[in-house]
Amino acid sequence: MGLRRSLAMLVLVLLLYFEWFPHAKAQSSATNGSSRSARDLDALLQDYAYMALMRPVTGKIYDGTVPSNLTGINIAALRLRSGSLRRRGVDKYKEFNIPMGLIETPYVVRLVLVYQNLGNWSRTYYQTQLPNYTFLAPVLGLLAYDGTDLSATNLHELNIIASGDPISIKFDGVRQAPDGAVARCVLFDLQGSFNFSNVTEGNTCSTSQQGHFSIVTESIGPSPSPAPGPGAPVVPPAPSERAEKKSSRKVGIIVGSVLGGLALLVLLSLLVLWVQKFKKKKRRQQMEREAEVGEALHMAPIGDTKAPAASGTRTQPALEHEYAP
Repeated sequence: MGLRRSLAMLVLVLLLYFEWFPHAKAQSSATNGSSRSARDLDALLQDYAYMALMRPVTGKIYDGTVPSNLTGINIAALRLRSGSLRRRGVDKYKEFNIPMGLIETPYVVRLVLVYQNLGNWSRTYYQTQLPNYTFLAPVLGLLAYDGTDLSATNLHELNIIASGDPISIKFDGVRQAPDGAVARCVLFDLQGSFNFSNVTEGNTCSTSQQGHFSIVTESIGPSPSPAPGPGAPVVPPAPSERAEKKSSRKVGIIVGSVLGGLALLVLLSLLVLWVQKFKKKKRRQQMEREAEVGEALHMAPIGDTKAPAASGTRTQPALEHEYAP
């Protein structure tokens, strides 16, 4: 009885742990961009964009819904035939204008163009790549995926190239650049690099490939602090609060994982012991049943005790012939 109670308590603790730990980890990752990379965000948004394609009509734009902890990000999905996309293009897909001649590799019969508008999350995920620049517009994303299986998750992006005219991006609500600063288009490709190009018509950028795009301007940094005197000691900079929080969060995740693994190991050990005891008990019960069903032996008194004794001879011996030789 004590073993069963301990086993039940361990199962309850493990269920609570595995229910709480992934949720807490996802919540902390979603509220802090430094703990989730931009590529992880792309995979997550692809999953949620595909959820909007329940029974899609080819060429129709479907707006998706993001989790509540990523409020401010807008996503959409557009499913197309590859041949139709190459011959006709897409006149207007949100802020994107896709011309004819778009080629994807590897080739697929149907593809899905996932649209992203990171809104107020733009700096969270992309400011670290451009630390000396100010974003004048939100980061927009255009990524292509295989559209054969709409229930698939964590798909790899297709490689799309505009073989003719470039894809144009017309940003809405672009902020004015400071006096003396020049606004520039920036492309963040899927390999982690970025490239600058000129802004046209005040709010339009162009590209020949997929990725993430925005309009930025170089920040005017504060004047440098004076150098310390020759006799002044050099004080190393203190670690930032974000770095400390990130480090403590990593430690918590590691400790939680170790504790969860140990608890799971203990549970498995108890299950093995319980199975062994259960098998022994079943075997003992079977042997007792077989003993009860078997033929009972005659008990005969021998001194002060009783012992099993064989019954008398069942068949009496008889001579085969009446006359002996």
